[in-house]
Amino acid sequence: MSEGFRERLRAPLNSPEFRGAPARGYERIVDGDMVIERDLRVPTRFGFDIWVDLYRPVDADLHMPVLVAWTPYGKHDPAPLATLYPACGVQQDWMSDHTIFEAPDPVYWTRRGYAVITADVPGTWHAETDAGYFSPREAEAHYDLIEWAGTRDWSNGKVGLSGVSYLSSAQWRVAALRPPHLAAINIWEGWSDTFNEIVRHGGIPETSFWPHIQVRWGVSDRKVEDLWALTAEHPRFDDYWRSKIADFAAIDVPAYVVASWTDHGVHTRGTLEGFKRIASRQKWLEVHGSKKWAYYYEPASVERQAAFFDHFLKAEETELADWPPVRLHVRDRFAEAVQKPAHQWPVEGTRYERLYLDAAKAALTPEAPAAPAEASYDPLDQEGEAVFDLPIEAEVELVGHMKLKLWVSTDRGDDLDLHVAVEKLRADGSKEGFAHWAVFEDGPVALGWLRVSRRALDPDRSTEFQPVLANDRDDKLAPGEVVDVDIEILPSGTRFCPGETLRLIVKGRDIYDHPKPLLYMRHEETVNVGTHRLHTGGSRASYLLVPVVELADAL
Repeated sequence: MSEGFRERLRAPLNSPEFRGAPARGYERIVDGDMVIERDLRVPTRFGFDIWVDLYRPVDADLHMPVLVAWTPYGKHDPAPLATLYPACGVQQDWMSDHTIFEAPDPVYWTRRGYAVITADVPGTWHAETDAGYFSPREAEAHYDLIEWAGTRDWSNGKVGLSGVSYLSSAQWRVAALRPPHLAAINIWEGWSDTFNEIVRHGGIPETSFWPHIQVRWGVSDRKVEDLWALTAEHPRFDDYWRSKIADFAAIDVPAYVVASWTDHGVHTRGTLEGFKRIASRQKWLEVHGSKKWAYYYEPASVERQAAFFDHFLKAEETELADWPPVRLHVRDRFAEAVQKPAHQWPVEGTRYERLYLDAAKAALTPEAPAAPAEASYDPLDQEGEAVFDLPIEAEVELVGHMKLKLWVSTDRGDDLDLHVAVEKLRADGSKEGFAHWAVFEDGPVALGWLRVSRRALDPDRSTEFQPVLANDRDDKLAPGEVVDVDIEILPSGTRFCPGETLRLIVKGRDIYDHPKPLLYMRHEETVNVGTHRLHTGGSRASYLLVPVVELADAL
C-alpha cells in the first residue's frame, strides 16, 4: 500500500459491532452432515491474517475440492434474499441458513463433496490491517488464501471461485496472478472497470449506488480506503482507476462467465468485456434476461455451476462437454425468453444496421432523411425528452451492442448530459417491461449515457459498434455549437415482432426514476442548463446502430 494511499484512509462509517459482527474467536460446530470451523486464521505474505469460515462434509474422505467466496459483506452474516428483497425472485428453499450475501450455499456444496471457504476481505470487519478495494495488495492476499486452501491435507489441490458481484469482480484480479492451485473461476455478474462501469456512466457521475456501496464495504474497526475522497480527487480515468483493473490477457484458467441483459449500470458491460478479453482457452459465456440473484440461486443454475466445477475440480465427465461456447436469452418480455446457442461474443454473423433519426416525424427510418430537422427538450424537466419510433414490420432479433450517433447542441451552458433508452412497445402502444436491477420488472431493452464534454473516444478500444470513451479530458462546447457524439448503448438481446415498436428516448436526466430509498443508480449532479437540441437529416445524419442476428433455437 503506497504512502499516498495511506493518506486517503478514513475511519469506517460503521463499526463491526454496530452491524452485528461477533468478536473474532475460533469455534468448531457440527451441523447435520457438515462441520464448520469459524474464524480460522490464514497467513499472508504481508504479515496480517485473513479470517475465514471453513465448511466441510463430516464423513468426507480427505482430498476434496475447495470453493472460495471472497466477500466485503461479512462472512458472519447469512442473507435471506427472499426476505431482504422480496421482489428479487429468490425462493426461500433455494438456499440454507448458512448462505451469506451473494455467495454459494455451503450446505449444497458440502453435500456434493466440496469444502467451502468464506473469507472477509482484508481490512473489513474485525481486522488486523487497513482496507482497500480491488487493489493489487487485495489480489495478492486472495492469492495467498487460494494457495493455503489448495495445500491443506484435506484438499485435493483444486480450488474454484464462486459468488456474485464483488465476489466475482475480485476473481478477475486474482486469476490474473495465476495461483498454481486455482483450477476454475465462475464469474457471475462481476464488473471489470470500476470507473467506467460504476463510478461514471458515459462520463456522468453516479450519485446513489456508488456512495451506498462504499458504506456497505466500509465496515471495520480499522481504517478503510476513502473512496469518496479518491473519487472526487480522480474525476478522470487515470492510473488510480487503472490500478483496479485486471490484466485480462494474463487470465488463462477455465472460466464459466455469466452475464445478463438486465444489470445495466452495474455488471452487464463489465462481465461481457471480461469474457471478451480473457485468454482462457476453455471458457463459456451465458447471458440471461432474468433477475441476477434469482438466476444464480435457482436450482437449474446451481446444477450448471456443479457441472462446471465437477469437471475441473473433480475430473468428472459432466454435461459441460455438450455446452456451446456461448448461450444467451433472446427476450420477448419479462420472464419470457428463448435460450439460443452461439459460437462467440459478439455473436457471429451480426449485421449492424442503421436506423436514422428523423426529428420532423419523431421516427426512426432505414433511409437517412434528406431534410435537416431538430428535436428539442428541457433537460431539467422530468417530462422533457425526444422520442423516435420504428414500427416493426417483420420479426427481428437484436442481440449485442447498439450505438447512437447524435449531433447535439445546447443554447446555454458549455456541456450536456444525455441519457438514452431503447424500449419495446406492445401492439397497443404500452411499454413492454423487462427484468432490471435485480428487483424491478419494468426495465428497458437497453440504456446508454454520455456527458458530451467526455465524448473523446479511446481509438485503440473503440469499434464501429462499441464506442469506448477515453475519459481523460473535458472538451467543453460553446452555446449553440453543434458537435457529433457516439454513445455506447449497453448490450441487450430482444426479439421484436410485427405490430410492436422499437422506441428510442433521449433525455437530460434519468429516464427511470425509482423513488428513494429504493436502491438504484441515479445521476443527480447534472451539467445541464437551457434547451437541448438534437439535429437530424441532411449533413447531420444521426442514427441508431442495431445488431441484427439469426440464431438457431436448439441448444
